[in-house]
Amino acid sequence: MTVSGLGDSWTAREIWQQPTTWRAVADVVEHARPRIEELVSAALFDTNPRIVLTGAGTSAFIGEVVAPALARHLGRQVDAIATTEIVADPRAVVVDERPVLLVSFARSGNSPESLAAAELLHRLTPVRHLVITCNAEGELARQWSGTENAVVVALPDEVNDRSFAMTSSFTGMALAVLLAFGLNVDVEALARTGSEVLAEAAERASAIAGAKPSRLVYLGSGPLRGLAREAALKSLELTRGQVVGIAESSLGFRHGPKSVLDDRTIAIVLLSPDPYARAYDVDIARELVLSLGPERVVVVGEADSECGGAQVWPVPAIGSPSTWALVAVIAAQTTALACSLALDLTPDNPFPGGEVNRVVQGVVIHEFPEGVS
Repeated sequence: MTVSGLGDSWTAREIWQQPTTWRAVADVVEHARPRIEELVSAALFDTNPRIVLTGAGTSAFIGEVVAPALARHLGRQVDAIATTEIVADPRAVVVDERPVLLVSFARSGNSPESLAAAELLHRLTPVRHLVITCNAEGELARQWSGTENAVVVALPDEVNDRSFAMTSSFTGMALAVLLAFGLNVDVEALARTGSEVLAEAAERASAIAGAKPSRLVYLGSGPLRGLAREAALKSLELTRGQVVGIAESSLGFRHGPKSVLDDRTIAIVLLSPDPYARAYDVDIARELVLSLGPERVVVVGEADSECGGAQVWPVPAIGSPSTWALVAVIAAQTTALACSLALDLTPDNPFPGGEVNRVVQGVVIHEFPEGVS
């Protein structure tokens, strides 16, 4: 018996559970709201902080997806900076006397960079710290729970994906931060839309996998460039790199990355719900149809003949592009899963030899010298 039409692996179950887990995430954030609002209000109204969203890999892409929506809502600059960048060069974040409002995303909370990034910034400048994690028992949650100027929001245990690749943990943490900062997200409508997309996902993803692509190119504008990066990573992870994922912005693709196109490439364009950004997405979709043919170009979103006859994966518009991304990512997650199965891989553990791990290994955190400026 399958839960999805794409098997009954943890990966499949965690993709298909997302509409249900979004409701549970909203309940957790609502319960934590008084503590979150106290922390955020103190940061925003008592100081002029630099707002930094951080994580590694998929967790870093959460920041890229939600930062534009948070910046518009708060009327302040919001920067998505990966923990891997902070650890390598913390002085690039602490560039002046401003304190930092740090938002950390972590599935396990045990990766060395997640722990080191927060510790380094705390050494260099005053920090208020909001931790959004899927693992209440993880080291990041344990270190910051109950500490001054920090709030830990631990999401429901089912969002702590058991599979190798992050799926429901990605959308769960992204939704959590939007709700935590007070954005108006209709969670019920989001869940209904997610269920609608999932109802057709196995068939549509299997059609893409059946074309046997060696490369999947994901393109998006604004926050959807971050979504494209997450989509490309899912392809790499679940297929052991046999289906190479490439990500770029719709406008940036022509500036060199377009060189990747060949007769085994499928291009997937994420059509922004924002009309202005969408115009650029439509332009590149039409251009790709001329280059690759309509059968090798897929547009994800609400589309008609404007995209030159490209294949359409319908995802209804809902909220801002950052919110819509939580549903649109289902197309990428299920496509990666279908490609993995088509290659006779095991999605829950595509690297049985341990070449790549669920929680990163082999990282040495070097001592940051005191007094360095």
